[in-house]
Amino acid sequence: MNSRAALTLVAVLALLTSGCTGDDSGASGPPGSSGSSAPSPSESSLFTLTPVTLPPEPPPSGKLKADIEQSSRDGAAGRFQVWVDNDTDTLITPTRVTYTDARFRTPLTGTRLRDIPSQARRGFQFLLPGRPACGREADGGTVTVDYTVDGDRRTATVPVEDEADVIQRTAAARCLELSIDSIAKLSWADEVTADGDGGEGSVGTMTLVVDTTGRRGPTLVIDTIAGNPVLSPGDLGVYDAHLTVRGDDPPQRVAVPLRPTRCDAHAFGESGSFAAFALNVHVDGQAGQFILRMGPTAAASALEYAKASCGFLTSIGGGEG
Repeated sequence: MNSRAALTLVAVLALLTSGCTGDDSGASGPPGSSGSSAPSPSESSLFTLTPVTLPPEPPPSGKLKADIEQSSRDGAAGRFQVWVDNDTDTLITPTRVTYTDARFRTPLTGTRLRDIPSQARRGFQFLLPGRPACGREADGGTVTVDYTVDGDRRTATVPVEDEADVIQRTAAARCLELSIDSIAKLSWADEVTADGDGGEGSVGTMTLVVDTTGRRGPTLVIDTIAGNPVLSPGDLGVYDAHLTVRGDDPPQRVAVPLRPTRCDAHAFGESGSFAAFALNVHVDGQAGQFILRMGPTAAASALEYAKASCGFLTSIGGGEG
């Protein structure tokens, strides 16, 4: 090896050595760097959140509270629930729960009695009466809870909140039904027919049966009939009936045109209310809405017609069902 080659090899080794080891200060990066190596990605992404301390629960007020709720299942079963909040510092054992409201003729007795732990809520079921006190008004009701605490008998009566106006809505709806029943019994005939061959695109007909009582009294006006996600009366989902009924009129049968609302499998599979139609009415000038449901035979006939008129049912993905 000549002297020039030896000098070149020494220089290369020196450069390699300085690049790997750096100086004692760690300043081995390019010019302008801070002189310290950057943290690895794993080191920079790790951090710890300081947990936030929640405020302490307020102490019990020592009282019972109550409110009304009604699920769709409760509504279908003709009942509501009063939820009692035990805001005391001990478990209570209800022995009787009574709801009192001027819109009902008598107090109502709750069911499903069970313990209520401290600062917990429990719901008690009440059946809606068949005959509310129609014409009476009230701002709300009260619940009386007879209960025991460690064997000691106690009683508390507290106002009941009804934010959704469950009692007002259900009582008014039942009173409207009773008013209509005093004029005529309304029902849907079992047969649902279709024009032409009853196939795809056919228009159906359901029949409203008006069986008058034969007694003079209030006047019923059926303004419109509205449909549901499966079946639509009229041309645009609402049938303009404009039908006036008096108790001493002769009975009659009213043909109502019917079409499928939607031809998709989801609507048919998920709509449990396809047999219910809303009648918008006036009874002696007072407006209301009356839900008239088909019987099992009429409902099956209507569903069979709708499927035949659709021809096929589309799935959510757009395919045929």
